[in-house]
Amino acid sequence: MIAVGAQAPDFKLDGQLGEFTLSQFKGNKNVMLVFYPLDWTPN
Repeated sequence: MIAVGAQAPDFKLDGQLGEFTLSQFKGNKNVMLVFYPLDWTPN
């Protein structure tokens, strides 16, 4: 678990426009990561 206020580890995600890493946004943009379950999954 990451402590509150700790720096987030770098990670890689696939997106509609290609692959993205958290580090490529450092110092340039704010990042918000949202986990959204698929609409057809059970509650």
